[in-house]
Formats: sequence, structure tokens, C-alpha cells
Amino acid sequence: MPKASTRSLTSSAKPADEKITINLGCVDLGQIDLLVQEGFYANRTDLIRTAVRNQLAAHGEAVKQVVARKTLTLGIHYFTKADLLSLKAARDKLNIRVLGLAVIDPDVTPELALATIESITVLGSLQASPAVRAALRTRIH
Repeated sequence: MPKASTRSLTSSAKPADEKITINLGCVDLGQIDLLVQEGFYANRTDLIRTAVRNQLAAHGEAVKQVVARKTLTLGIHYFTKADLLSLKAARDKLNIRVLGLAVIDPDVTPELALATIESITVLGSLQASPAVRAALRTRIH
């Protein structure tokens, strides 16, 4: 089955960082604040980002193996209205499997999305209009 063409987002269209919430014990938080106060890190976020990146690097090979096994596409993938119209004309459907960011153009209608997207699996973030998300809710895993 042909895949829809994808393009990387340029730096001018860089996606926003995702916000997460974590719970930390008082002692851990106090140690983080001490390291920030002593100048090891600019702020709490800097320390947490560094810790996360270090853990991701430590497990990088395992991530690569899982990506290959689950046939995920790594990175940022942008699905345009033209991509989906081409699929529709070919009477083909897309199975989106992304580790990173999948973006469905805001000008894609719910009807076009339903006609061309069979399933969506995103480990990371999916950006789509609320109407497209609602239309595809049973196809998003």
C-alpha cells in the first residue's frame, strides 16, 4: 500500500513542547532546588529535561529495536490535504504509525480523514483539528 508523502516541519514551524505534570517527594524536590541554587542547572525544568535525555540516551538501543519491531516511523510527519486527496483518488487508506509527532493539516476535513485514514498510532503527539480528532476517535490507538 503506498504511503502518503510526509515532510518535516521547518524550524520556523517548530512544534510547541508538550507539558507534563510529575509528582516528586519533598526530598527529591529539595535536592533539585539545591542543585539549581548552586548553579548546576538554570532551573528545575533544565534539570528534569537533562535527566530525561540522559535516560533516553541510556536506553537508545532498546528504543531503536522497539521502533523497528513495531514498524513505527521516527520523527515529525506532516499529512497534507493533498496527501489524503491522492490516497482517496487511489482508493487507498493510510495506517499512521509514528514515534514523535504526527500533524494532520488543519484544512483536512473530518470526511476526508475518515475516507483515507484507517488507523492512527502515535507515541508522542498527534496534532489535528478537534473535528478530525472526533471523527477518528475510534481509529486512534
